Amino acid sequence: MIKKILILCTFVVPLMACASSQSKNLPKVPSSNPVFTAYEYIDLQERKNRQEIKDLIGIDPVRYEWCAAFVNAILEKHNLPTSDTVSDNPLMARSFLKLGEEVEIPRRGDIVVFPRGNQGWQGHVGFYVDTRIIGGKKWYVILGGNQDDSVSIDLYLASSALSIRRIPKPR
Repeated sequence: MIKKILILCTFVVPLMACASSQSKNLPKVPSSNPVFTAYEYIDLQERKNRQEIKDLIGIDPVRYEWCAAFVNAILEKHNLPTSDTVSDNPLMARSFLKLGEEVEIPRRGDIVVFPRGNQGWQGHVGFYVDTRIIGGKKWYVILGGNQDDSVSIDLYLASSALSIRRIPKPR
């Protein structure tokens, strides 16, 4: 239930702002932003929608960790550089630590890399959507693949982010 409210507050209201010229106070994000493309895949589940996800990302989501493959697939749809341009291991979330430029303050569509597991090479990557303060702590709202075995929106503690990466737009 909380996740559905979060989706409504984060996406539906801003999308309505883009459609209505009367909603001048709401944030407007260009439709060319990769996060809007990623949003189209919300609720795809790695087992139920296995073939559809596999067709999108190029690997079997049931057999492999696929958060990095999802981010790369979305970037590719926008003709943006992917982590394979900077890493020999583009399917590792931490390969994104070398992509684009590091920024301190995230904008919607930036890529955020987090640690995961107890090995130094493990991680998670997704698209930044928004920031929320909950219980006095700052949380990033992240849209990504392989979050609860699906494409979803989830909260990640902002202080745990390894890096926020901004991908320059193609010229």
